[in-house]
Amino acid sequence: MEDDIRVVIADDEPGMRMILRKMISRAEGFTLCAEAENGTQLLQLVERYHPQVCFLDVEMPGMTGLECAKAIQDTDPRTILVFATAHDDYMAQAFEVYAFDYMVKPFKLERVTKTLERIRKVTLAPSEGETLTPRSGTKAALEAKGAATGRIMLHHKDGVNFVSQADILLVQRENRSTVLYATQGRRFETGEALGDVEARLDPAIFFRCHKSYIINLGVIDSITPYGRWTYVVHLTGTDRDALITHEKYEELEKMFS
Repeated sequence: MEDDIRVVIADDEPGMRMILRKMISRAEGFTLCAEAENGTQLLQLVERYHPQVCFLDVEMPGMTGLECAKAIQDTDPRTILVFATAHDDYMAQAFEVYAFDYMVKPFKLERVTKTLERIRKVTLAPSEGETLTPRSGTKAALEAKGAATGRIMLHHKDGVNFVSQADILLVQRENRSTVLYATQGRRFETGEALGDVEARLDPAIFFRCHKSYIINLGVIDSITPYGRWTYVVHLTGTDRDALITHEKYEELEKMFS
């Protein structure tokens, strides 16, 4: 189906690919695009199909699942990563790359069903979010800086752009580039690293909420649950949103309490 959630599987064990294939085929609202036997194939399939979900093993020929996860996130950090592996000692590293779930083989089939249902809910029907109201000191600081002074210069293959910090809503990694989303639907792309752009932004206005995202604190609308240790930040003035880690969410709560 055209509106189904696109899935790719990567595992060097044919038996595990068969189990996941059957579970995905039975789940409502999912389409299995392709299967990979190793990490290199997985990245090729991600480039081709742009899946919303990847089921992947940790130890695979060519590239490990963790290496693949990092490469996938640099292309699209919203890709849902589910590790299905026999090795439970990689769990901490998996959640460092913001894995949605981590299933240790052998697992019950109901475990896969529950994970798919959670994915379907957060992808197709996100819950109402919690609205954060900044405390008076934070709000005053945001309003005082509201038109963050100064502009930043962005280098790209066709030259440079000068962008007012007051207009920037969101900065994120996308297709191995850094992209700025601004007011009036404007989009600016640069080959600069996210950290290099962050260093030039006003820290009183901009907040690094995730390794792949920087948000304007003044345009936060609501926050909803996403993965096991991740949330989605919904922003005003744009149809884009951002991911925020559990640790950064707690930090944000202190700022707005």
